[in-house]
Amino acid sequence: MKTKPRVVLGLSGGVDSSVAAKILLDQGYEVIGMFMKNWHDESVTISNECPWIEDSTDAMLVAETLNIPFQAIDLSAEYQKRIVDYMFAEYSVGRTPNPDILCNREIKFDIFLKAAIQLKADFVATGHYCQKGEIAVDGQPVYQLLAGADANKDQSYFLCQLSQEQLAKALFPIGHLQKSEVREIAKEAGLITAEKKDSQGLCFIGKVRLPDFLQQQLKPKQGNIVEISAQFPAYTPISQVPQEAPQDWDQAQLDAFCLALAYLPTQGKVISEHRGAHYFTVGQRKGLHVGGTGKPLFVIATDTQENVIYTGLGEDHPGLNRFGLFVQNDQVHWIRQDLALKVGEHAVYAARIRYRQPLSKATLIQRENGLYVVFEQAQKGIASGQFAAWYQDKECIGSGTIF
Repeated sequence: MKTKPRVVLGLSGGVDSSVAAKILLDQGYEVIGMFMKNWHDESVTISNECPWIEDSTDAMLVAETLNIPFQAIDLSAEYQKRIVDYMFAEYSVGRTPNPDILCNREIKFDIFLKAAIQLKADFVATGHYCQKGEIAVDGQPVYQLLAGADANKDQSYFLCQLSQEQLAKALFPIGHLQKSEVREIAKEAGLITAEKKDSQGLCFIGKVRLPDFLQQQLKPKQGNIVEISAQFPAYTPISQVPQEAPQDWDQAQLDAFCLALAYLPTQGKVISEHRGAHYFTVGQRKGLHVGGTGKPLFVIATDTQENVIYTGLGEDHPGLNRFGLFVQNDQVHWIRQDLALKVGEHAVYAARIRYRQPLSKATLIQRENGLYVVFEQAQKGIASGQFAAWYQDKECIGSGTIF
């Protein structure tokens, strides 16, 4: 008979999950360490940036030091289907996916969670820098996804697609700690990962040469790089932003600000060529290989059907800025379902469109066709396919895929 609550921990071979295991043991849990082996292709990873064999060995050594059971699980087939194929499909139509967010929703807190339940686990745990809260709404428990205590490491954005059912089974043992404290705990416990550098790159894949990765299925195709003038008349000057509150805007005004991502410039000059519009994303600076421009060029739009990249000169180019974004109804996700907006309702939250971006005040407006997010200040480099997440104080309330 089980006497302690059982936790299956995603033991990655890094310092964060190692310390998570130590904390769970100290808290009285029965801990099983599990290393997730997923899709890996050395032909596209940068040398020595994704040493998964070394990671699995480190994870095993941590388990031995802490005297906990350890096993590995091969999720490569599921990862290929749910994450890698998804990435190829998104890039092929000119959208910019976020595999780390999908990895948490589809792998760590779905496939991995189900495997843990088969081991009769009460919870799964990870080394994410975020926290879990619990409140009662109408007498029922409601779980909160809260920012990590270390503002520089907060990873709540990467978990913005989790559901109440997933949060109910989740533990984040290091979310209340600073990174420096985590390393100190690892050092005191004699863990081999105490001084190990943080991993970088895609979830479970590592740091990759993205063009090489994409060329596995998306073949190079020569096309034009077009420069758009900052004086292009279609750009709406800030002085013309309606003064009334966004929730009072009519449909045409909302579309003008929030569906601008669907807009492609129609005038400009061809300045160079590229090898495939599907290799580029809005806001990208590197990889254009266009010299003699003085200021750096930035991608402001892509057209994968016509295979054209539209660029603007300088980081202050108005084509980089958007005042809002749109999320189709089937892509709107409320972690706090009790706060979900009904058609005609609006709410003011703080939102971000990428990891570590400072939160920015935004009005969320639910209309019949979807959710509009209108920012108080223009946002730079909003890319279709990425995720917007909205917060109330330190709590992530919901998220959605940008149209």
